[in-house]
Amino acid sequence: MVALVSTVAFLGLEARSVEVQVQMTPGLPAFAVVGLADKAVAESRERVRGALAAIGLALPPKRITVNLSPADLPKEGSHYDLPIALGLLGAMGVIDAETLASYLVVGELGLDARIAPVPGVLLAAIHAAAHDLGLVCPAAQGAEAAWAGSIELVAAPDLMALLDHFRGARALPAPLPGEAEAATVGPDLAQVKGQETAKRALEIAAAGGHNLLMIGPPGSGKSLMAACLPGILPDLAPAEALEVSMVASVGGMLANGRLARTRPFRAPHHSASMAALTGGGLKVKPGEVSLAHLGVLFLDELPEFQRPVLDSLRQPLETGRVSVARANAHVTFPARVQLVAAMNPCRCGHLGDAARACSRAPRCALDYQARVSGPLLDRIDLHVEVAAVSAADLVLPPPAEGSVAVRARVAAARDIQTARYAEAGLRTNAEADGAMLDAVATPDQAGAALLAQAATQMRLSARGYTRVLRVARTVADLAGAETVGRVHVAEALAYRQRVAVA
Repeated sequence: MVALVSTVAFLGLEARSVEVQVQMTPGLPAFAVVGLADKAVAESRERVRGALAAIGLALPPKRITVNLSPADLPKEGSHYDLPIALGLLGAMGVIDAETLASYLVVGELGLDARIAPVPGVLLAAIHAAAHDLGLVCPAAQGAEAAWAGSIELVAAPDLMALLDHFRGARALPAPLPGEAEAATVGPDLAQVKGQETAKRALEIAAAGGHNLLMIGPPGSGKSLMAACLPGILPDLAPAEALEVSMVASVGGMLANGRLARTRPFRAPHHSASMAALTGGGLKVKPGEVSLAHLGVLFLDELPEFQRPVLDSLRQPLETGRVSVARANAHVTFPARVQLVAAMNPCRCGHLGDAARACSRAPRCALDYQARVSGPLLDRIDLHVEVAAVSAADLVLPPPAEGSVAVRARVAAARDIQTARYAEAGLRTNAEADGAMLDAVATPDQAGAALLAQAATQMRLSARGYTRVLRVARTVADLAGAETVGRVHVAEALAYRQRVAVA
């Protein structure tokens, strides 16, 4: 007799069906797991054996073969423990095999028969719903799985409770979806003294989802303004929240089934490796650029990152996804992020102050800025110089306008973009391209003449030209203008300088 249990293998944000086939045949006692399983899956034999012993069951003295089909698909992770255990129980006749056929099963087993949480339960639940199956998962992740919709959920704390449920002795309660996380309160723009130009650039970046680079001396408020950005961005829409939570689920970061409504804000240290930033590792996991999907990726001290690591962001910033290629798998993660970066103008940070600048100025600035490649800088829409804050600025009263007022304007501009791109499936002006961008962002005659002249004088690349149009469209949206005019193009061009060198 062969017992069959359904489970999944994860490749990026894709869940692929895996059938766990358990067969017991006469012969010398043995327990083999086949089907391109990694070490964590191979070790499941001992966890399953210990869990069954904990509930008073022992494996029969037979040859046990567990096949994970399809055999050519790599199997990674500990979530195969529970389906293997249920397959064994089905083959032993402890559980009705026909009952198991209507469920998809994920979960890790402890030696005391507890069912431990595993990454990717939300993806497994969505996959189960698409194939008209119920889901068996750890009790700690029942609230997470419940976000998948109206599917039958069995969230069990341990193997004994699961057996009682299937036997009809004690039914497990159906879990409810977890509550959405409360909005996190970060710094307010009212805390930023001066820096009106930089705050305007921050507002434009938030309204259109544009990338932003701030260049200025230490202590000028670059990191503070970046931390204020989540406070002026609109909350995630329900579909966006589910999308972000799917990435967090694969990364094992979705706690208590709570869906995030605040946009992600990731700020990796400049010592981060390429795998940490873009994804990868022995078991391919999403990197910071994917964990920041539909949110903000803040890179402080931009030139201090390794140059190959920074250049690995060029494709994700352009396409909105990151592909991790391995010899046995090709995994794609979403990476539609808004890049916000900050850097000093030079190594010492005081290039514009003759009294404090180092002896190598201005040569040190050229060397320092050259650490960031031109193609990466070309993908940043807004370049703004942040001047040092004077003592006179610090004693001024707080600005009358804080994050609440700016957030309202950003939300109004985002609403315009949502209506504009509803049929195209886009979210913001930063995603518009080709014929769509020509249709919505072609400037009037005066604006077109200014853009043509500036494109020649500033030697804009085709990408730079397109990004100026996107920013100009966002500036027009903030002003409530139907058409992109000369004043909107002029402001967009003002943010197109490369880096500050003085």
